[in-house]
Amino acid sequence: MMTIFSKGLTYLATNSQTLNWTIWRILTSTMFMTHGYSKLFSNKPQAFSGSGMTSIEISGLVSWQMPFEVNALFLAGVIEFFGGALICLGLWTRTAAALCALLMIAAYLIAHPAWLPTANGGELAAIYMATFLALFSFGPGKFSLDALTRRSHQ
Repeated sequence: MMTIFSKGLTYLATNSQTLNWTIWRILTSTMFMTHGYSKLFSNKPQAFSGSGMTSIEISGLVSWQMPFEVNALFLAGVIEFFGGALICLGLWTRTAAALCALLMIAAYLIAHPAWLPTANGGELAAIYMATFLALFSFGPGKFSLDALTRRSHQ
């Protein structure tokens, strides 16, 4: 009985990998886009420069001023919204995922200075980072514009 159940689960898992990967990519990227949307288009959008986060400090060890007093939160919003949109569509996925992963590493180091995610509230940044690193490594999957353009060039 157990072997039939185990074989059934193995069959189901093997045959649903493409669909599951696509659902994961679309779900996480649209959630990521909402963070950018709130920074760019909410009732109190982030200004491009002059106010907001114009200097960056990492755990009191490194500190620097943003060039031209650009607001780092505005740039983060642009990457979150448009990077998330590209990943959702599966277009230039590896490039967008690498950029989003770097943003999440920076967000973790800047906004969540303690190392343990449960102690510093950085679980979401860590999960997004892991997701984007996986997308960078494995690509967007079969149901994506990247796969479609790859097929049309062959």
